[in-house]
Amino acid sequence: MAAPIIETCHVACCANRTPNVLSWGRGGLIAYGTCNSVALYDPQKCVVAVLNGHTGRVNTVQWVHREDCGEETHLVSGGSDSLLIVWEAQDGKVCFKAIRSRNSPHTIFPILACGGDDCRIHLYAQCNGQFRKVLSLQGHEDWIRGVEWAYGDLLLASCAQDCLIRVWRLVAKSRTKRNAQEERTIRMSEDVFTLTQNDASSAFAVTLESVLAGHENKVYGVHWQPPVIKGGDQHQSLSLLSASMDKTMILWAQEEGSGVWVEQVRVGEVGGNTLGFYGCQMSPDGSMILAHAFHGALHLWTQSHGKEGEWSPGVVISGHFNAVQDLSWDPEGEFILSVGSDQTTRLLTPWKRMDQTQPTWHEISRPQIHGYDMQCLAMVGRFQYVSGADEKVLRVFRAPRNFVENFANISGTPLAKLLASSDTVDQPEGASTPALGLSNKAVFQGDLTPKTNEEEGTGFNSVSDQYQESYFHPLTLNEPPPEDHLLQNTLWPEVQKLYGHGFEMFCLASDSGRTVVASACKASKAEHAAVLLWSSTSWRQLQALPCHSLTVTQMAFSPNGLFLLAVSRDRTWSLWKRDDPLSPELLKPHFSLYTSTRKDTAVHTRIIWSCDWSADNKYFVTSSRDKKVIVWGDCSSSEAIVTPDEPPVIRPCSSIIDVGDSATAVSFCPILCPGNSYLLAVGLESGQVLLYKWELSEEPAGASDWTRYGETDSSQSHSLTVKRLRWRPRAGRAGQGGEEEGEGSITAADSSWVQLASAGADHSVKIFNINRLAV
Repeated sequence: MAAPIIETCHVACCANRTPNVLSWGRGGLIAYGTCNSVALYDPQKCVVAVLNGHTGRVNTVQWVHREDCGEETHLVSGGSDSLLIVWEAQDGKVCFKAIRSRNSPHTIFPILACGGDDCRIHLYAQCNGQFRKVLSLQGHEDWIRGVEWAYGDLLLASCAQDCLIRVWRLVAKSRTKRNAQEERTIRMSEDVFTLTQNDASSAFAVTLESVLAGHENKVYGVHWQPPVIKGGDQHQSLSLLSASMDKTMILWAQEEGSGVWVEQVRVGEVGGNTLGFYGCQMSPDGSMILAHAFHGALHLWTQSHGKEGEWSPGVVISGHFNAVQDLSWDPEGEFILSVGSDQTTRLLTPWKRMDQTQPTWHEISRPQIHGYDMQCLAMVGRFQYVSGADEKVLRVFRAPRNFVENFANISGTPLAKLLASSDTVDQPEGASTPALGLSNKAVFQGDLTPKTNEEEGTGFNSVSDQYQESYFHPLTLNEPPPEDHLLQNTLWPEVQKLYGHGFEMFCLASDSGRTVVASACKASKAEHAAVLLWSSTSWRQLQALPCHSLTVTQMAFSPNGLFLLAVSRDRTWSLWKRDDPLSPELLKPHFSLYTSTRKDTAVHTRIIWSCDWSADNKYFVTSSRDKKVIVWGDCSSSEAIVTPDEPPVIRPCSSIIDVGDSATAVSFCPILCPGNSYLLAVGLESGQVLLYKWELSEEPAGASDWTRYGETDSSQSHSLTVKRLRWRPRAGRAGQGGEEEGEGSITAADSSWVQLASAGADHSVKIFNINRLAV
């Protein structure tokens, strides 16, 4: 069987910000809604599948449980697109297809419980094929946020914004008369309703079993431990899990003998920057519990073996909770930085568990948690980057020593090799953010020494003293950290602010020599559309490059640093050349306009979204909303003298290919294919990623120079626009190098693979393995 061209290596995505969006199946897979998709997540590995079918946000997900307690084969999801989709497993594999997508009910149960904003629980019963309301249960004093039936005894758990959990019992009511002693017994009040089916009537009673008070904020989720088969019969363990906005989960159970419901286990966070839990689930065997938080993060706790009552945090995946706008590999190709509209910068790297042969990708640092939506970033060396957001300021960040040490532990890279980098000179230990500020403040070794009472003083000297910063605590990590540590202890200190733009930042680029950074902001006039160049050593502005009349949407330096390419919303591109790059007397880099297209000579007829350079510096590629992808060049063969009257002319050297949809991202693979052909990835507005091989042809008529070699299928594609594509800067798969062969080495088999990272408006970062030999 031929090897696949595209394999999904990793999907970084979080749960949607809504209750009831996560369900744990008996097969071990956790299904949860992420943007418009449903992710199937194996907590011991990674996301194993993504189900794309909804066109709106997924708001609820539920496995359809089987009566024999076997592994589920059907999954139901509901979204803001007013659709319910029933997904069916195919051939016993982790592959699902939609078998029904219309406005229809779930698998129907005889009694349906619904919680409302009227503080009541409404019970509907099926009679003669129709559901009718039979009872309303009162007791809660605020909106109902969750209801769930137990599978054995007819127990109903409900939770509400009044911070309480109520357990209700439904029983069939006997028609026999009570004797005098039963009449004198103190009994709970009960609500009675009667159902009639085929001229036969039955009476049922609902009583309040217990009120559980333990949470200090709104309770959003309740979940019963799934039943198991024992001796051929279904057995329900009366263990109830609850999750609250007070950042805790509580495991409740009945006390032996008395039957009183008591708190058995409480897990969660004390303090920190999280905003509480939206829902909870329990593994089928009850050994793991999971919560999803307000910002989509997953929180996993695992029961310690042989230590009853002890639970420890587990390793989970994470992701952005809004559109991912940009991403970049580090120069060595060992980790990825991404920025998004969720106002965060996140760092992903592979990590190999002790009991597994294949690494899994995890977030090990959150360098920036900002107050503005993030838009762009550019790496300047291995441990330094520049980021731009919906503000006029660029910010420069450098990795602290604590991150470098933990990165060495997790990645297996020798610490001495990392510390030898020039980027690690005079590093602080970490960073913290003042309560009333946006800048990450460096924390040095001396700052970690506890202050005495005399040094601290007794009064407040300023407003900032009253709102203490979220302080950094150094960590020693051998595995990816949980969410609370990511929020507080993995920030990178901000080392510089760059001022010069008049509007919000839009795109960034840096050269391979780590000498120049180019930036551009949103612009509706030519005076604001100039590209600014910055020195990456002094962080001073070097030049302003005016050419375009509207926003520059993307920029790219050629691999040798000789050219800077910019594409714009005005449908043109401009090419800037570095003056005498090898001249020793030219201390500051200086660029001059080499050539450009004009409105009357432009080939693209709509906004140009993306651009990139070939690894040999000869060609560059542009992609546009007009669905066209064009390769231009040869830039290396032109040595013409630049004059204002007759600038060099660079024409398309490929046929103009129509990719069928707005081409929002494009990228040249840095590793050449056999025969000196080039591999390109094209991202579409629909979310699909296409792979093309392009080969220079003297007469590229009819797109004969282009060969389409693959595309992501429906489960691999993004559900919304592809915002950015970036190839790993070297061959092989990150984290796959043999330890005995030295860090960074790859095997012969692994050298046939290259990796492609994509950022999507569907909140996800995806990493694909591309088989070059198959291409």
